[in-house]
Amino acid sequence: MDLLEYQGKQLFARHGVPVPSGAPATTVEEAVAAADEIGYPCVVKAQVQIGGRGKAGGIKVAKDRQEAEAHAQAILGMDIKGHTVHEVWIEAASDIAAEYYASIVFDRSAKRPLVMLSTQGGMDIEEVAERDPKAIARLHVDPLLGFQDFHARRLAYEAGVDADVVRPLGALLAKLYTAFVAEEAMLVEVNPLIVTADRQVAALDAKVTLDDNSLFRHPENAALRNTAAEDEQEQMARERGLTFVKLDGNVGILGNGAGLVMSTLDVVDQAGGKPANFLDAGGGSKAEAITQAVEVILSNENVTAVLFNIFGGITRCDEVAKGLIEAFDQIKPTVPFVVRLDGTNDQEGRALLAEANLPNVYTEATMLGAAKKVVELAG
Repeated sequence: MDLLEYQGKQLFARHGVPVPSGAPATTVEEAVAAADEIGYPCVVKAQVQIGGRGKAGGIKVAKDRQEAEAHAQAILGMDIKGHTVHEVWIEAASDIAAEYYASIVFDRSAKRPLVMLSTQGGMDIEEVAERDPKAIARLHVDPLLGFQDFHARRLAYEAGVDADVVRPLGALLAKLYTAFVAEEAMLVEVNPLIVTADRQVAALDAKVTLDDNSLFRHPENAALRNTAAEDEQEQMARERGLTFVKLDGNVGILGNGAGLVMSTLDVVDQAGGKPANFLDAGGGSKAEAITQAVEVILSNENVTAVLFNIFGGITRCDEVAKGLIEAFDQIKPTVPFVVRLDGTNDQEGRALLAEANLPNVYTEATMLGAAKKVVELAG
């Protein structure tokens, strides 16, 4: 789950990471009141989960009350790369002497956190990595050891950090690592991490991605989910406990198990079709879950045909068939369905479908045959 900038800064602040003072606002009146309280000059920053806000005009400095009002009015409702701005962050202006970059990401290949530091902050770090890879210092941290002072000194030396900010920078990195671990994040990124004129450091930006699978342990973080930025169909699936990713095709896909669903997407693509989604109903799927999955798939108006590809292990094919029958009874789909059942109780499942005689439902024995049939029906 991605957080907005101000949510990330509030999370940082809980762990002692220095951040400029600020306040969120959803209306022009709230923005002006916040600016008056914080003082001038201040910065009005669009809160959207996308980069390039500054270039799009979503970050403006206000020297007085009139400018704060004008900037808030211009930014609220602004479209930035397809994201509508519903909220702004009013922040005290900072006296910037230098801009660094810092991040911690969970490196799956190394199975441990990776800390990165660069003195070339305030710009696209991917460009820096491509142009000058040595400008980014990297260090894997042993989870059992944690982030230590010598880690900070090594990173600072390799990145070429000014000697007088090594100590405060090390303290910030240690607190950032604490936040990363305590909040079960997959990514924390500060770009820029600023050095002020009085040689102090602070996080001027915050990009935080939390592990969705850990949110049940952090209800305070789960409440931060930005539903306004979520796709309605993906939100609908999440509320039903389904693993779902929306795609841009017209063939709805349902399977049980991520590997099977991924294979199904590939086979549909091989057959000349374009999948409309990834939907993993999970192992042991019951009739009710199948009905809910059909509702989610058909909520996409672009879907012109649906493929059910079920391999029965702990999932019983007769339960899947019952779910599809219930779905037809409740939703009354108008698009064709192609069903491939194989494994536990597959014969019983096919018998239930044959007995129900559902309109526009076709059964196939193989995955490739099912893929070809659904592509043909999708048009």
